[in-house]
Amino acid sequence: MGAVVALSCWQVGLFDLQRLWQGGQGLGELLEDLFPLRVQRWPHWLLPLWETLCMSIASTALAVALALPMAFLANRRTAPHVLIRHLARGGLNLLRALPDLLLALLLVAAVGFGQLPGTLALAIHSVGMVGKFMAETMEQADPDPAEALFSTGADRLQVFVHVLLPQCLPSLLDLVFYRWEFNMRSAIVLGAVGAGGIGTELISALRLLDYGQVTALLLVIFLAVALVDQLSSRCRQSLGR
Repeated sequence: MGAVVALSCWQVGLFDLQRLWQGGQGLGELLEDLFPLRVQRWPHWLLPLWETLCMSIASTALAVALALPMAFLANRRTAPHVLIRHLARGGLNLLRALPDLLLALLLVAAVGFGQLPGTLALAIHSVGMVGKFMAETMEQADPDPAEALFSTGADRLQVFVHVLLPQCLPSLLDLVFYRWEFNMRSAIVLGAVGAGGIGTELISALRLLDYGQVTALLLVIFLAVALVDQLSSRCRQSLGR
C-alpha cells in the first residue's frame, strides 16, 4: 500500500521539489493580485446567485423524484425480477460514473446555454447516488415488517410505500439535504461551462484577469455555500436528526 501511495505521489509530481518551489513563488504573486477586492458589480451578482440556488434545489428535487422508482427496481425486496434489479443497479452505477461537468457540456451542446442544462446535469448525476443509497438502505432495513405485510397479500409497491419508505425516511432525508449542499457547490462549477449561475460571473472575471473581482466573487460564493450548509443543518435538526 505504501509503495502504491508513493508511486501515485511521484506520478502526479509531488516529489518535484523544483516545480513546487516555482509554483509557490507564482502563487505568492497571484495572491498579491487578488487584493484589493473589487465589489462594484455586486448588484449584478444577486440574480446569478439566485439562479445557482434554484439550480441546486430543482436538481435535488428532480433527482429524488427519479431515484424513488429506481430504488424500487434496484432493491431485492421489491424488484419484480432479479434481471430487472441488476439492470436498475447497472443504470444507477452508470449515472454515478458520469461526471456532472461532462454531462453539463453535453447538455449545453444539446439544449443551449443557461440553467436548464446545469440543472439536468446535476439531477442525472444525483439520481445515481441517491437511488443507490435508497436501494441499499432499504435492503438493510428490518425485514420483519415487510414480510408481515407480504403475508397479508400486499404487493411489492404497497410494501415499498407503506413499509420500506417509512423505515428509511430519516436516513433518506439526511441524504437529500447533503445532496442539496453538494449540488449547490457543483452548480457553481458548472457555470464555468455555460450552465448559468454565479459560476458564469466567476469564469468571466478570470478570463478578464480581474483578480480583485475574482476574490470578491469567491467570498460571495463562500458565504452563499456556508448559508446553504447552515440551512441544511437546521432542517436536519428540526426533523430530529
